[in-house]
Amino acid sequence: MNLCPLGPVGAGRAAFAVMFLVAWEAAGHTIFDPEFLSPPSAIIVAMPSLLSDPLILGALGQTLLQLAAAFILAVVLGVAIGLLVGLHPVASEASLPAILLAYSIPQVTILPLFVLYFGVGAASKIAFGVTHGVFPILLSVIVGIKACDPEFIKVARSMGASRHQIVRRIIVPSMIPGLFSSFRVAMSACLLGVLLAELYASTGGVGYYARLFSESFNPPATFALVTILTTMAVLLNEAARRLEIRASAWRTTNGGESI
Repeated sequence: MNLCPLGPVGAGRAAFAVMFLVAWEAAGHTIFDPEFLSPPSAIIVAMPSLLSDPLILGALGQTLLQLAAAFILAVVLGVAIGLLVGLHPVASEASLPAILLAYSIPQVTILPLFVLYFGVGAASKIAFGVTHGVFPILLSVIVGIKACDPEFIKVARSMGASRHQIVRRIIVPSMIPGLFSSFRVAMSACLLGVLLAELYASTGGVGYYARLFSESFNPPATFALVTILTTMAVLLNEAARRLEIRASAWRTTNGGESI
């Protein structure tokens, strides 16, 4: 009989989290200066004042809206361009090196160009977030198309399936697991892009306040804000994971084993 409602994996994760927090608390009071590494107790004390500040709440809402816009645009562009390139072998072979080259560019180095083109408003944050999130989705779609079993496509064509039916019934379902995994990566990447733009070229948003707190030597508020961001990222990732499970339900049998 399992007496732990979390299960063995959940209990192990909870135990690791508790040990990490205890070690952090002890190190914050003994090894490190609390003015530079705030212990969890100081972060918890600073959390209510942040969450009750209308400016901070407005910054969180602003960042979430920019993240949502960047992620939606990254999904639309990544899937559309990925299908357009991946379904044409010649276009795929010709453009893939250029895509990989663009993906390898340290994008923070071209942030001033986004500010120059889009200004310091929300447009530059969204555009910079899109550039971080679109490449994982784009590459996942191209790789998913290449990994599709060609025998399935041959059989479908022999039975008179149209190109649209082949894409919708064979190619798209076969790349769903990798596609949703790329969505989770892209969501974190979009959040990173939005925050970087807010850090260096903004007068609002979570990134702006994180820079403001760090420059004013307020570690508890800085770490509290980072904790809020981490919680937000974990919840978004978990939402994407659950959506992936629902979208891939057809791949499992009643016993939970993969087909």
